[in-house]
Formats: sequence, structure tokens, C-alpha cells
Amino acid sequence: MSNKTKSIVGGMTVLGLSGVICKLVGVLYSIPLTWMIGTQGLGVYNAVFPAYNLLLTVSSAGLPVAVSRLVARSIAKDDPRGAKAVFKTALLLLLGIGSIATIIMLAGSGLLAAASDQPSSRIGFQVIAPCVVIVCAMSAFRGFMQGQQNMVPTAISQLIEQVGKVFLALPMAYFGSKIGIAYGAAGALLGTTMVEGVALLYMVILYLRRRDSFSAIPQLSDEPAQSTGSISRQLLLLSLPITIGACIVPLSQYIDSIMLVGRLMSTGMTADTASSVYGLFSGTVIRIINIPTALALAVSMSLVPAISSAKAVNDGQTVIRQTDLGMRFAFLIGLPCSIGMSVLAEPLMRFFYQGSIVEEELILGGELLTMSSLTIILFTVVQATTSVLQGLGKQRIPMYTLVAGVVCKIILNYVLIAIPSINIHGAPIASLVCYTVSMVPNLYYMLKYTESRLNWMGWIVRPGVASLAMGAAVWLLRELLPVNRLTLLLEVAAGVVVYALAALAVKAITKDDLRAFRRK
Repeated sequence: MSNKTKSIVGGMTVLGLSGVICKLVGVLYSIPLTWMIGTQGLGVYNAVFPAYNLLLTVSSAGLPVAVSRLVARSIAKDDPRGAKAVFKTALLLLLGIGSIATIIMLAGSGLLAAASDQPSSRIGFQVIAPCVVIVCAMSAFRGFMQGQQNMVPTAISQLIEQVGKVFLALPMAYFGSKIGIAYGAAGALLGTTMVEGVALLYMVILYLRRRDSFSAIPQLSDEPAQSTGSISRQLLLLSLPITIGACIVPLSQYIDSIMLVGRLMSTGMTADTASSVYGLFSGTVIRIINIPTALALAVSMSLVPAISSAKAVNDGQTVIRQTDLGMRFAFLIGLPCSIGMSVLAEPLMRFFYQGSIVEEELILGGELLTMSSLTIILFTVVQATTSVLQGLGKQRIPMYTLVAGVVCKIILNYVLIAIPSINIHGAPIASLVCYTVSMVPNLYYMLKYTESRLNWMGWIVRPGVASLAMGAAVWLLRELLPVNRLTLLLEVAAGVVVYALAALAVKAITKDDLRAFRRK
């Protein structure tokens, strides 16, 4: 296994482990938060995040990827001066765009709260608004580090974000809940803003400490220095389609936050019940789903600079090799997570939320999680193919495919959720269709532009066989053992062991893979 390939595997490992820890902490954080503010409070809390995520995505989604690509390209051409110029220009752009987004959220907090059918969420929009400019600034530092294929700073800053919530956001939610549900949700959101400030401070200090060592890298390229205007144009041209594509899912989530409560009420639910059901789905089920999707994001973040640097020096064989590696890990991660989480859906809900929500909500949450878990493999493949295409400079393609998927999702949400016999169950069905519609053309164009072949055995058959063996073992244990937290841990541990052994047996995981992991 080449050093470049080992670097990608190392990046996946670092980001994957930190991502899973972060998402797990996020779920654990949601348990006392649910206890403090209830599912109705979660409805208020999660009414804020779709609009916040949309503004944040508009402000910062595309530029960090563009920074990562341009920095990786400059370093591949022995041009550290160009890489540094890209970072400084991007930082100025992100600070300006983030400041505008923060002002929009502050000024429009009343309109945003009214649009979500949660008027009490207005204060939440106000306290989370400064978070947009903070995360925008942090994105520039992350993109600069990722362009050097150094994923550790991003991983540590993510850990600061999640762990810090426990120590800041939860106490503020507790004291806010003494005043009212809306203030409890606002307290948690204010704590989130403060924690993001701490994470940004970490990235700034790290950059200042490493600035001299980066400046010491010899300038071997004789390319002339680019002006700030020229770099800005490159960044904006690269980032615009990525930003539009990245906005599609947050836009869909924002539309969901507006649409779902109203569509649930059209089935005969009261406003409070509809808000609680929406809070259950968005605040517990989706939070659990996000644990394994952190691994998918780790794969995608590692692929963009790796593919970009290989393309910069016209190394087609490395592009093919890295594409194959990324897709193999996407299926290795996504398939077992989808199957295992679907089999253990209700026990997982009970493990995390028993005592925080009532029995009927636990059962409903288990049903929603069973179906929603199947989106993990689709999301993982969509992320991996999107990153390969972005690394190749084909960022418009995943933008178009996501548009098609989200249009299908919105239509299905509108139709299915209003059917009383389906109601909230229509949301995961719509998500499954959304990611399937996006995944199929992504795969086609990825294979076309990398000149790769669909590796049925390595990507699908071998991980699939290992995943089915794991799923069968977990299902058998679930049938034989009583349902409690200890047996769930035993079932998860058994599933991991069975999957690892089966993956080695069918050669879904190779000795080279293991050596790369041990190296990191």
C-alpha cells in the first residue's frame, strides 16, 4: 500500500473515530436535554437548526472544500506560497459572508420562528446567530489543514464542539428550563454558540503555532504569485456549485421543519402532539442515525484533497486506486451500520432514551429508526461519490443529482405524511427515495470520469456477505436474550466481532488495510 493510500486511510481513521465519538456524545447529550425540555422542547430546539444549518451551509459549505482542493493542488506542485495565499483569501471571504448571514438571522429571527410554526423559537434563533460567523471562520482553518491531508486538527475541534456542549449547553438548558420550555431550548443553543467559539480559538492557536514551520517549506514552483482577486474568483467558481449542492439537504430539512408539523396536523393531530412527534423524529431518531454517518463524512473529507492532488499532477492510476479505496470503505462502513442498526432499532432507542420519553414514543421511535437506518448505506455512497467528483472538478454533477433527490423527498413528504395510516413514517420513506435517486447517477458519472470499473466483489458482494452474517448473529442474540442495556452492549460487541471475522474471511478487509490502520 502506497504512502498516499496510507495517508487517506489514516485520515479516514482519525476523522471516523472522532466523528463517531462526537455523534455518540451528541446522542448522550440529547438524553438529559430531552429530560430537561421534553419532546415538545426538542421540537422548539430542532425548529431552529434547519434554518441555522441552511444559512451556515450557504455561508461555509463550498469554500472549505474549495480551499482544501486548491491547497492540495498547490502543495502537490511544490507551491506553499500559493497554498498560504488561498487560505488568507478564503478566511477574509468566509468572515465577510458569515457576518452577513449572522445579521440576517438576527434581523429575521421573528420571521424564521413564524415560518417554522414555533413562535417561541425566536430567542433560539437570536442566540445561535453568532455561531454562523464563528463556524465560517473555523471552516477556513479546517480547509487549510485538510488540504495538507492533516485531519487531526479538524477531529480535535469537532471533539471540542461536542464535549463542550455537555459542560456549557446542558447547564444553560437546565437553568433556562426553569423559566420555560423555549428558554430551555434557547439556553442549549446559546451554549452551542459559546462552545463553537472555544473550538475556533483552538484552531487559531494551532495555526499560529504551526505558521513558521509551514513557511519553512521550500518554494520549488516557479509559478507567479496570484492576486487576491484571482484567488477569490477561483474559490467562488469552485465553491458555488458545491455550496448549492450542499444547501440542498439543509434546505430540505428546513422545508421539513416547516412542512412536517403542518402535514401531521392535517391527519388530525393537535399542534402539541405534532410538535412532539416531529421532535421525536428529528431530535432522537436522526441523532442516532448521525452516529455512523460520521464515518461516511470521514471518508468523503479524506477523498477530496487526495483525488485533487493526484489530478493536479495527472496521475490517473492514483485517482483510480484512491477511488476504489474510498468506495470500498464506503460500503464496508455503510452496509453493516445500516443492517445492524435496523435490527437493533428499538433496543437502541430504549438504551438511550428509556426514562426520558414515554413507552409509546419509544415504540414509535424504534419503528422510525428501523426504516431510517437503511438510509445510512445510501448516504455513505452518495458522500463518497460526491467527494470523488468534487476532487475531479465535476462538482456540478452531485449538485444536480441531489436536487433531483430532494425534489422527490419533498413531494413524498407532502403526500405520505398527510395519509393518517402513514403520517410520520412517510419521512424515512422519502429519505430512502431521495438518496437512491442521488446515488445512482453519481455512481455512473464517477465511474465514467475516473475511468474506473464497478468493483462488484470488493465494494458490494464481500461487505454484503459479511454484513448479512453480522445481521443474522445480532438478530439471533436479540431473539434469545432479554431486552436491556447490558444485552444490547453484548449484541453490539458480538456484531462487531462477527463482522470483522467474516470480513477477513471473505477478504472484504485485507492485510494491507490492517497494516495501514496500525500505522496510524
